Amino acid sequence: MTMMPEIKGAKTQRHGGLPVSLPAWAYASDELIDIEYENLILPSWQFVCHISEVANAGDYATLDMKKDSILVMRGKDMALRAFMNVCRHRAAKLLTGTGNCKARITCPYHGWSYDLSGELKGVPAEKTFPGVEKDRLGLKEIEIEIFAGMVFTRIVPGGPTLRESFGDMADIVADYRLEEMVPGGEAWIDSWDCNWKIAVDNNLENYHIPIGHPGLNRMLDSDLTGIINRHGVAYSKSVLKGTPSANRAERMYQHLAKGAFTHLPDAARRTWTFFSLAPNIGLDIYPDSFDIFQILPQSGTSCVMRYPIYVRPGASREEKAMQYLNARINRQVGLEDRELCERVQNGMGSHGYEPGPLSNYEHAVLDFHNRIRAACPVVADAKAPVSGTLRQCNDALRSGARSAA
Repeated sequence: MTMMPEIKGAKTQRHGGLPVSLPAWAYASDELIDIEYENLILPSWQFVCHISEVANAGDYATLDMKKDSILVMRGKDMALRAFMNVCRHRAAKLLTGTGNCKARITCPYHGWSYDLSGELKGVPAEKTFPGVEKDRLGLKEIEIEIFAGMVFTRIVPGGPTLRESFGDMADIVADYRLEEMVPGGEAWIDSWDCNWKIAVDNNLENYHIPIGHPGLNRMLDSDLTGIINRHGVAYSKSVLKGTPSANRAERMYQHLAKGAFTHLPDAARRTWTFFSLAPNIGLDIYPDSFDIFQILPQSGTSCVMRYPIYVRPGASREEKAMQYLNARINRQVGLEDRELCERVQNGMGSHGYEPGPLSNYEHAVLDFHNRIRAACPVVADAKAPVSGTLRQCNDALRSGARSAA
C-alpha cells in the first residue's frame, strides 16, 4: 500500500486508534452539497467526451453538472476548446447533448450567435444595444486537457494537469490505447438515491467485492488494497482467473480473452484495471473497452451517475462477443453497486449509527474523506450545524485554519 501524504487542513477522526468515516449528517445535507460542489467539483478535472466524438470542425459535446453546463467545441481551425455553455446575453443554455454546428452557435432565446472559437459575431437588433462591445462578450473559455483520448475540462483553473496527476500510472493507461476507441452507444445517465460521497466511497474500495459482487469474485482475482498517489489518483487491478467461472457469460469471457486483442501487451489482455480520479471519477479499463463512472452531486440524498462506454473499433467476431459479455457482466455489477449504496444511505438515517473504523483496504476512502475535511472542516462536528448556518460555520473554520497556518 502506498502511504498517503497528509492533506493540508484535514483532521481525521479516529476510533481506538483507527481512522473513521465522515459523520452521518454529512451524507444527507443539502447545504453541504453546495459547499462541496464549489470547493471540490469546480476545481477538479471533469470528463466530457472522447476525442472521437469531436473529431471534425463544428463537432461538440456538452456536460451538465449541478449548477453548470460545459461545452467542448472543435473549431474551424481544428483546435479543441471548452466554454461555459451559456449565452452572454441572458444566460440561456446554448447547446445540449452532442452534435455538429456548421457555422455558428446560435442562442435559442434571442438569437445571439458565436463562431466556433467562441467569439460573439451576431446580435439581432444590435442598434438597440448602443455601445455594445462584442469583442468582450465571447463565450467564457475554461481549461481543457486531452489525456489518453479522453477530453476533460476544469471550471476553476489551477492545480496539476491530468498527466501530472497520474504520474507513472499514465504508462499503465497507455498500454490499453484508449485513444483508438469509439463510443459503444449512448451514455447511460441515471439518478441514484444516495449522497454522491456514498457512491464515491463504494468506488474507492475493493473490500466489498467478495461479498457485494459475487460474479466479479468468480471470474477475477482482485487486488483488494491498491495504491493511491498524492494527487488522489487510485489504482487497482483484477486478473482473470485460470479456473473457469460457474456462470456461463463469465466463463465465456474468460475463454475468449485467451486469444483476443493480441496487439495489446499480454498482461493487458488478461487484466481489468481500475482507476479513480479525485474527487468523483472512476476509470475502468478492459482489453475490449473502457468506461467512465462519473458521480455528480445532486442533493443531500441523491446523485447523478453518468456512465459512457467506449469500445475498440474493427473488432473481430470473438472480440465483439467479449464487448457484449463485458457489458452484460458490468450491468449486473452496476445494479449491485446501486443497491449497496442505497442501503448505506438508508442506514445513515439510523439513530443507532456512529461512524465505524476504516480498514487498510479502505485507505483511498480515507484519502477522499480527508479531502472533504480539508475543503469542509465543518464535517469534523458529530452533529450538523443549525440549519442555514453551515456555510458560515465552515467559512469560519477555514479562516481559522488559514490563520493558524
